[in-house]
Amino acid sequence: MGQQDKVATSLAGAVSEEISASLAPVDAELERRYPGDPGTRQPVHTVYVPGDAFAADTVRSWGDQALAALDEHAPDAASFAAVLGLSDELAEPVHSRVRAKLEREPIEDLRVDFEDGYGPRPDAEEDEAAARAARLIAQAYKDGTAAPYMGIRMKCMEAPVRDRGIRTLDVFLTGLIQSGGLPEGLVLTLPKVTYAEQVTAFVRLLEAFEKVHGLDAGRLGFEIQIETSQSILATDGTATVARMIQAAEGRATGLHYGTFDYSACLGVSAAYQASDHPAADHAKAVMQVAAAGTGVRVSDGSTNVLPVGPTEKVHDAWRLHYGLTRRALARAYYQGWDMHPGHIPTRYAAVFAFYREGFEQAAARLARYANRAGGDVMDEPATAKALGGYLLRGLDCGALDIAEVARLTGLTRADLEGFAAPRRGDLTAFAK
Repeated sequence: MGQQDKVATSLAGAVSEEISASLAPVDAELERRYPGDPGTRQPVHTVYVPGDAFAADTVRSWGDQALAALDEHAPDAASFAAVLGLSDELAEPVHSRVRAKLEREPIEDLRVDFEDGYGPRPDAEEDEAAARAARLIAQAYKDGTAAPYMGIRMKCMEAPVRDRGIRTLDVFLTGLIQSGGLPEGLVLTLPKVTYAEQVTAFVRLLEAFEKVHGLDAGRLGFEIQIETSQSILATDGTATVARMIQAAEGRATGLHYGTFDYSACLGVSAAYQASDHPAADHAKAVMQVAAAGTGVRVSDGSTNVLPVGPTEKVHDAWRLHYGLTRRALARAYYQGWDMHPGHIPTRYAAVFAFYREGFEQAAARLARYANRAGGDVMDEPATAKALGGYLLRGLDCGALDIAEVARLTGLTRADLEGFAAPRRGDLTAFAK
């Protein structure tokens, strides 16, 4: 045996203790401000339905309309793949999974809209629509026909519509309470936020409702819609959206980009208002950086080009929507808005193709990392985290099956969750 190197140190233990003590406030601040991803399922899209159009069969109706569009404009795997440019290898698995998804779970996240999609109405009419939305959503969760996530978008906190928005939220939430309680998948969306103080005011509103009904503090969370230039950059040059996340006091669950309101706010001509415009890319990049590590998720916007009319026109709209969705996924925007049933086939086609294209490589890399087997790519713990998250998102939406993931990785879902959401400072916790 060779002679062992002698281990020597120069600093007294008190030095380390003093440094740790001095950084204790920073440690606490890190935990508070950057708790990491919540580890829950993120829907791949949000569907907006006007308050007066929402009905008990809306979820199933959208699925049936999407299936009818497929049957009419791309009735088999080959024709669907030809429209979207899918490879022969992906054509059948993507097509079959899209159809199965439309039959089983056509909508992952639905928002009954009382803002732009609904507009100004007489108070009695909006009251009735909000109460009906609460009753129908409560019933859907009871009978198993609900989307995984459902809720409303009320009017914003600006003075002209503030009281109406507050009342609609109150009517809706009270209706849910009276119908048996708040469902686990409840999501609220606060639109057109320009100042962090509006977020603070909304938090106070939710706190008041929780106290009245004896709910746990923090039970009600919400998404913040980023639709104005002021929500990205304040007059003093700071990133307003970062302030908004902190103003939410842990209640913010998402930042949703509003393609057309934001574009119009910057003066972008109507013909060029799109989610791939440079102005949109800048806004979403700021949102993404502000939200990183906070547990707040970023959602892309929508396209207003609807897949309706003759087949040629539908195919053009499908290709546009598919391309925008794939572009967003590559930029780590894993959620977007869908405005029409005809968008749903290409939403799921893009999502499923994205995960199935990279599945085998991601599985192999994570398996090598977990087993310390090496390979032609030297992955770090942070990359293992990304690989685990990628596979979990593919499983959650239906692009992948747990059996095929387990076969290629040798890992359980619990293992994947350990890689995707490790404890702070312990990114190697699940490495074997």
